[in-house]
Amino acid sequence: MTENRPLSPHLSIHRKIPTAVFSIFHRFTGFALSIGSIFIVLWIAILALGPNYFFIYKTISSFFIFKIILFIWTIGVFFHLFNGVRYLFWSFGIGMKLKTVHNSSYLVILLTFLTTIIVWIAV
Repeated sequence: MTENRPLSPHLSIHRKIPTAVFSIFHRFTGFALSIGSIFIVLWIAILALGPNYFFIYKTISSFFIFKIILFIWTIGVFFHLFNGVRYLFWSFGIGMKLKTVHNSSYLVILLTFLTTIIVWIAV
């Protein structure tokens, strides 16, 4: 009897608007940054332990996967920052027109990647 029941619409049939996608990624990057911050603190703590532990720091930071994770973490930092500033403006009722909302989402993406590249070139 339940075989003939119609299925409710699935998420895949809905259009993904930037505000919804950015909201999800803002929450995701917030969680990822909190976990990443713990690892950054542990990494700095290894350095603070003295020169005897420097080889641990050197070994960890020499892995290519570490650099990729750090690069992605940097993207997360800047995305969360710029998207959070956008949400802050929205809290004051600034930039709530649909065209401004879409343009600000593209600005968040542009600023995220520009600042990430600038940081990684400078470092």
